[in-house]
Amino acid sequence: MFDKHKTWSKLFAEKGASLHSYLLRRVAHRWDAQDLAQEVYLRLLRIDPADAASIRNPEAYLFTIAANLIKERAVMRQQSPLSSEGLEEVIEQLSTPCSAEADMDRELRQQRLGVLIQRLSPKCRAVLVMHYRDELSYREIAGRLAISTNMVKKYIVKGLAACRQRMADYE
Repeated sequence: MFDKHKTWSKLFAEKGASLHSYLLRRVAHRWDAQDLAQEVYLRLLRIDPADAASIRNPEAYLFTIAANLIKERAVMRQQSPLSSEGLEEVIEQLSTPCSAEADMDRELRQQRLGVLIQRLSPKCRAVLVMHYRDELSYREIAGRLAISTNMVKKYIVKGLAACRQRMADYE
C-alpha cells in the first residue's frame, strides 16, 4: 500500500535542499521560495494514492509541481496590482534616508517609525511585525490571526502607506 505521508516526506527530505535552491533561483525573496516549497509539499499530499503509485519518477514530478507553481504565481502577479517587489520597494523607501542629512538622523527616523507603527491598529501592527520581523508568509500570518491572506495583504499595504505618509510629515 502507498503511504503518501511517508513516501512524500522521504522524497521531500532528500530533495528539499535542491528544491529550495531551484525555487530560490526563480523568485525574488527567500520567503517566497519557502512558501512555494511548502505548497509543493501540500500538493504532493493531495495526490490520490492510486494516482501516486503510477508516478514513475517522483523527483521529476516534484520539480514539475514546483515549475507549475512558479508559473501560477507569475500569472497571479500579473493579475494583482500588488507584488512583493512593490512591498520591498516601499520598505526600502521607508527605511532609506532621502539625503545626506537624513543619513545622520537614521536613528531618529527609526524611533519615529517605531512610534508610528505603535499607532497602527493592533492587527495591522501584528501583521507587519509577523511579516517583516518574524518573516512569516501571508498564509502563516493568516492562520495565526484567523484572517484571510487577502486581509493580510490589505493590512500590510495599509500599514506601510500610513507609515510612509506620516514619515513624510516629519521631513
